[in-house]
Amino acid sequence: MITFDTRPDAYKHWKLTFDGPIATLSMDVREDAGLSQDYKLKLNSYDLGVDIELADAIQRLRFEHPEVRTVIVSSLKERIFCAGANIMMLRGSSHVTKVNFCKFTNETRLAMEDASAHSGLKFLAALNGICAGGGYELALACDDILLVDDGNSAVSLPEAPLLGVLPGTGGLTRVVDKRHVRRDLADFFSTLVEGVKGKRAVEWRLVDAVFPTSQFKAAVQTRAQALANASDRPNDGTPGISLNPLNPAVTPSSITYSAVSLTYNREKRTADLTVQGPSGPQPASVAEIVAAGDQFWPLRAFRELDDALLRLRVNEPEIGTIIIRTHGDPNAVLAIDALLVANRRHWLVREILHFMKRTLKRMDLTSRTFFAFIEPGSAFAGSLFELALAADRSYMLHDDDEQNVVALSPLNFDLLLMSNGITRLRTRFLHDDMKLAELIAHEGPFNAAEAEEIGLVTFAPDEIDWEDEVRVAVEARAAFSPDAMTGLEANLRFAGPETMETKIFGRLTAWQNWIFQRPNAVGAKGALQSYGEQGRPEFDWKRT
Repeated sequence: MITFDTRPDAYKHWKLTFDGPIATLSMDVREDAGLSQDYKLKLNSYDLGVDIELADAIQRLRFEHPEVRTVIVSSLKERIFCAGANIMMLRGSSHVTKVNFCKFTNETRLAMEDASAHSGLKFLAALNGICAGGGYELALACDDILLVDDGNSAVSLPEAPLLGVLPGTGGLTRVVDKRHVRRDLADFFSTLVEGVKGKRAVEWRLVDAVFPTSQFKAAVQTRAQALANASDRPNDGTPGISLNPLNPAVTPSSITYSAVSLTYNREKRTADLTVQGPSGPQPASVAEIVAAGDQFWPLRAFRELDDALLRLRVNEPEIGTIIIRTHGDPNAVLAIDALLVANRRHWLVREILHFMKRTLKRMDLTSRTFFAFIEPGSAFAGSLFELALAADRSYMLHDDDEQNVVALSPLNFDLLLMSNGITRLRTRFLHDDMKLAELIAHEGPFNAAEAEEIGLVTFAPDEIDWEDEVRVAVEARAAFSPDAMTGLEANLRFAGPETMETKIFGRLTAWQNWIFQRPNAVGAKGALQSYGEQGRPEFDWKRT
């Protein structure tokens, strides 16, 4: 079983050091420490294990080190920054493993860009050597890219000529959308095995600057300090909070955390995912939030939800339909939401809100069916109602005494944005401003009839029909083709504006998914299978 819990003193592939407002995250991949013994991680190439450590480091920088304003991303290997995703790992992986690897890798890159945009944490790629494929994609996620000009070091995206695939975790999209490289130059660049170096790399916007070896380290420090000076992160010695291990109880049929539980029904290819709302006394001020640290309910619950989603993705590929439930007091959730909104500019509250946002995005981007079941005793309010909005359908029991309710908070209208840059409510009622105004003006909770009428839930069966209707819905969904459902869900979830993020997942990931199954890449004589062997790959030359 792959797990996602790690910590800096357990890292095998990264070194994290600090110098006041500047941290250095150095890649030093151990060849013999991959997730499998079937390949060696040579030349700072990486697998999912390397990226799990990177994601953890970024998260800890945001929460545990508010004093850090700039992160230098570099390498401890001489003349090598990163050779990208390990090719032998890709060649030996199942299709599901490859796609989940690419998805997690890009979510990690997006977390870096989110930190830059919203947390004042800037990233500087210091390319001290060859930077290829996924290594360059890591650099592209940074704010600035500096390349050593030693006559040999270059940036490249060589997947097309070498592997018969395309840069699979956002490389192509970032080159043209983020770096604003001209399309014709990007086309030429993306077909070069040797890449582009020196002044040409600067002229084409592939990097921001190049410096000779004798000046490189000083130039990196100067630029890192300039980025730090422009940050709004705390500079008064404010301490961070520790992100402690989640330590779930794991059995063959379940994972149980403090506020989240995930139970599998493998025969039916379904799972039950339940989130417990806040209980007992909760913080009422920023000082109390800081004192609570990682045990503050929204941070604790959403960390556990994030971990559960990741484990579900990589360890349970045949579980296709997830039933989302919540338990607890809706008013307690609304009170927490109000506290977060009132203190949204405090550095820690800001980080908690953005983590909640990224976890919900993780749910949006998970290729599983989600049905929300809203029953008496549920806590589908405010931030937890986002789970129902993120679900593909929601079923709300219409009880006779109308005690089963849902409720909205300011978080539903503002901060918890999807990959398309708008809220789930806005996405749900696209171009229906009157409906949104009606929801904003509504005071108090919605009972089942009201929620169904206004469109907050899909169906509201009564107590007579409830059991049969939800059973039939789940059984029918689980019987459909999983490929058809993945395509259906991904096409329906992201209505509205297109962003760089939706392009990456809606276009590039979809194409990568397709290409990874084609014989030109993974057939017996495809490019990925032929890499490192004698002879050339054999292609089916027909264009689709």
